[in-house]
Amino acid sequence: MKRTPLHDAHVELGARLVEFSGWEMPLQYPTGINEEHLAVRHGVGLFDVSHMGEVVVSGPGAVEFLRYVALNDAAKLRVGRAHYSMLANDRGGLIDDVYLYRIGDEEYLLVCNAGSREDVVSHLRRLATGYDCTVIDRSDEWALLALQGPGSAVLLERLAKTDLTELRKNGLRELELFGATVRIARTGYTGEDGFEIFVPAASAEEVWRGLVRAGATPCGLGARDTLRLEAGYALFGSDLSATTNPLCTPFKWVVKDKEFFGREKIWGASCPRVLVGLKLNQRGVARHGYRLFQGQQQIGEISSGTISPVTREGIAMGWIDRRFATPGQAVSVEIRGQKVPATIVEMPFIEG
Repeated sequence: MKRTPLHDAHVELGARLVEFSGWEMPLQYPTGINEEHLAVRHGVGLFDVSHMGEVVVSGPGAVEFLRYVALNDAAKLRVGRAHYSMLANDRGGLIDDVYLYRIGDEEYLLVCNAGSREDVVSHLRRLATGYDCTVIDRSDEWALLALQGPGSAVLLERLAKTDLTELRKNGLRELELFGATVRIARTGYTGEDGFEIFVPAASAEEVWRGLVRAGATPCGLGARDTLRLEAGYALFGSDLSATTNPLCTPFKWVVKDKEFFGREKIWGASCPRVLVGLKLNQRGVARHGYRLFQGQQQIGEISSGTISPVTREGIAMGWIDRRFATPGQAVSVEIRGQKVPATIVEMPFIEG
C-alpha cells in the first residue's frame, strides 16, 4: 500500500490505519470518530488527504480543453477561484467528481479522488490530443491537508500572520506557513468553513505537526465520512459511480449547457431513479446496499449512511424510483431483515 508523507506522524498519534483506495490511511485516532467529528463542527480539525490526486492542465488551450472535458464551465473561473465539477464517460456516467482551481491565466489544478487518479489522468491525456495544452500528474510532489471548522480561519491567520478576511469561499492564494510556501483554498468536504492546504511533500510533516501543536484536532477518514454525509456531499464509489447520470442527482447544477464529452448520453437521458436524502424515524444505521421499500415493493437502495454525531439520527443517501422521491414521502429501509420507517428529506442534513 502507498503511504502519505505523514505516515510516521499518524503512527505516533496512535491512529488506527486502514487500507483505502490502495493507501494506508488513518481511519481515526484514539479520541474516536465522534469526538473528531464534533471538533470540526465546533472548533478546528485537521485531515491528511494527501491520497487525493493533483493534476495540472496548462497551456493556451487549457480553458477550451477543460470546457470540453469537465461538466462545469471552466471559462467562468477567474484566476484564484475554484469550483466543483465532474468528468463524464462516454456511456452517460461519470469517471470522477473533481475540484478545479484556476491558478494562472493558462494554468489549472484539478483535484481528483485517490481511487480514480489513474483513470482521470489517462482520460485527460487521451482527450487532450488536438488541444494546445499539457496534462501533468503532480500528485507525488504535494501533500494535501484539510483544516476544517469554525475556528480554522482564526488559527490560520495567527500562524501565518496574515489577514484572510478577503479570501471568500472557493478563493485561492499562497502564504508562508511554518517556513514553507503553501497554496491554500477556502474549500473543504465537511460543510464547515475551512481550508485545503497544498504543501510541498518535503514540508508536509513540519506543517502538520505545527498545526496540531497549535490546537487542531487530528481527524481520520471516519470523521471525514460522517461530516460529508451531514453536509449532503456525495462520495464517488458509493453515491456516484460510472453509471450515474449527474442530471439525476442533487448536483445537477454542475452540468452546464455547453458542448462536453459525453453530452449526448447525459443530456437527453431520463431519470427513472434519482439520488435523495433520507432520515430514519427510529434508531438504526442504513448501510450501502440496504434495500428501500414502499410497502412490500422495493423502490431503491441506500448508497451511504451513518448516525449523525450532531443530531444522533440515522441519515443516508439512496437511489430511489423517482415516483417516490418527494420530500416528506414515507418509505422504509430493510436493516437486518427488519423494515425501519424512514422519510425522504432535503439535504443538507445540518447547516454548517
